[in-house]
Amino acid sequence: MAEKVPISGGNIPNGYGSYPPAGGAGPGMNQGQGYPPPQGSTPSYHQGAPPPKEALARPNEEVEASAPPPDGLLDSLPGYTNIGFQGAFLPPPAYSEVAPAEPQNREAIRSVVTLTEEQAREAIIQFAAEHCCYGKGPAVEMKLNSLESSSAFHYTLETFGEGRSTKWKSQPYRGEGIIVTGPPPGAWDIQAQPGAMFQPSKLKVEVPNTASVKPCHVCHARGYKFCYSCMGSGRRECGMCNGTGRRSWYENGENIERPCGSCNFGWCTCFVCNGSGRIECYKCKGRASLRWYIELKITWKNHLEDHIVERTALPDELIRTVSGEVAFEETYPRVWPINHFPESEINAASNTLVSKHKSAFPTERILMQRHRVRIVPVTQVAYSYKDMNSCFFVYGFEHRVHAPDYPAKCCCGCTVI
Repeated sequence: MAEKVPISGGNIPNGYGSYPPAGGAGPGMNQGQGYPPPQGSTPSYHQGAPPPKEALARPNEEVEASAPPPDGLLDSLPGYTNIGFQGAFLPPPAYSEVAPAEPQNREAIRSVVTLTEEQAREAIIQFAAEHCCYGKGPAVEMKLNSLESSSAFHYTLETFGEGRSTKWKSQPYRGEGIIVTGPPPGAWDIQAQPGAMFQPSKLKVEVPNTASVKPCHVCHARGYKFCYSCMGSGRRECGMCNGTGRRSWYENGENIERPCGSCNFGWCTCFVCNGSGRIECYKCKGRASLRWYIELKITWKNHLEDHIVERTALPDELIRTVSGEVAFEETYPRVWPINHFPESEINAASNTLVSKHKSAFPTERILMQRHRVRIVPVTQVAYSYKDMNSCFFVYGFEHRVHAPDYPAKCCCGCTVI
């Protein structure tokens, strides 16, 4: 049967009270005074002891709210004894991994179509049209001397892995029941599925049976902190009269002093705490207690590495930006390196990357792998225009053009600012 843990009794150590204080005086409060003080009453720190140092400066809420509680306050739970408050990845449990069997029937490598002279001409004309400062004359008039077609090979390996991390989290306790049914499950025993394979995503869940109620360590279970503006007194020195209660006016050639109309005998009600001397604790939101639990963060990552084989002067990185023929693709929990591709460099790259990914992600559990080879057509076109001889490249199914020596990069009338 589930155990419902109450907030009173053993969950709140001696010396910590409820909020707001009921009847008796809390730290810095007069006997019989509740919170906030009754209208018109004088806050306690104006009458008695000075406020603690925490009231002398404006608190850094982000820093204090993220500060860990004192040692021993949180429970020590089996399987979660060494977790912290910043989050640490947990290595997956050891499991027997079956070596992938080499596929017996792999797809044959398909070839790609070559480029014609007419297509090359259309590509260079379109290239010039896409650049506002490029003249179209050379694209139309240049003589295409030769076309040399080749293929670039783009190998990619994707490893889709799951990582898990845990850390302590807290939220203001608002009286909800705490259900404990037994020891908490292990971080890797909690079932979770990614949204889609090879798509990065995240999920945060509360680990069951880890919740408990503890006093707020930021405000010492008071539900409030002493006001940093008035140092807990509820009032501040008047800025109009500098605390004197009187102001000077110049009338009829002489200075006349009159009571300050902006304050009460040199003092004004503190605008930060509205005269109470206290501000709500930003950690527990005035509840005096925190609900602590262990948060499990599950991260699915897709690790992608590639290798490009391209024999011409075309920059390799351009091959990634265009489409080509998918000549080979396999998806398995563990892929076998490619060993049948006509280009030996692709076979070697596949063997290197597959071996690397076996141990590259020690904090993740590998869920699936996928590798493929794309064949991207590349045509080197040699041309002559007037007294210039050069070449350009047409690549990809989109017929993109790389022409670093195009003859007319700045047309007539174009002003470069």
